[in-house]
Amino acid sequence: MALTTIDEGMQGTKKTARIAGLWYLLLTITGLYGLLYIPSKIMVKGDAVATANNILANEFLFRTGIINDLVDSTIWVVLVLALYRLFKQVNERQAKLMVALVIVQIPVAFISGAFNIASLMILKGEILKTFELAHRQDFVMLFLKINDYGTLTLEIFWGLWLFPLAILVLRSRFLPRFLGYWLIINGFAYLAISFTGLLLPQYQDMVSKITFPAIFGEMAFMLWILIMGAKERTVNVPASSASPVC
Repeated sequence: MALTTIDEGMQGTKKTARIAGLWYLLLTITGLYGLLYIPSKIMVKGDAVATANNILANEFLFRTGIINDLVDSTIWVVLVLALYRLFKQVNERQAKLMVALVIVQIPVAFISGAFNIASLMILKGEILKTFELAHRQDFVMLFLKINDYGTLTLEIFWGLWLFPLAILVLRSRFLPRFLGYWLIINGFAYLAISFTGLLLPQYQDMVSKITFPAIFGEMAFMLWILIMGAKERTVNVPASSASPVC
């Protein structure tokens, strides 16, 4: 009976890890779409007129970005709950801290969506109709810049939540330890990018390039749990139950 229980636990751990990996993959896809693809089609750095024209010319794409951010936040909640289920037996306190550092970010995503909707309404003349077009374009750039700084602020939490996750990986014994160390480096990389962007924005691009390899820690972790799952947990079986099994 003891071996049967261990085998069931192993299969449950592997399945939970792969489910979390699938959610992490979906989060990665929505994240890349919202953080890289949409801005590449819409944003023109330092040019309010060109950015405003791109928003109007690609209104549907801009709206998909708003929906994407909301879906992204929902997926993130589901992901962290799946990770909590995977790691709660390792260290429940660290698992709860991991969840808290993710949940605290969710309201910012909804606020960001509200700013984007307001930007579109301003450009289309649905609000602030008495303002000249140039002034409305400036308002839109203001909202978009607020969103940019909001993202920089969020990167602090993108880094912080990786620390309890890394500790859980290191203590788990069912995932490779190198993933935990890489996640720690990844967390410091996010913090470096965020604080540089807030304090010394002129060096942000340079720091981002330097730390770029480090941010693949999350990608490595995601691919591992998605493809490999997790090894059998280390279980201490009492001596009295180590003899004949069912």
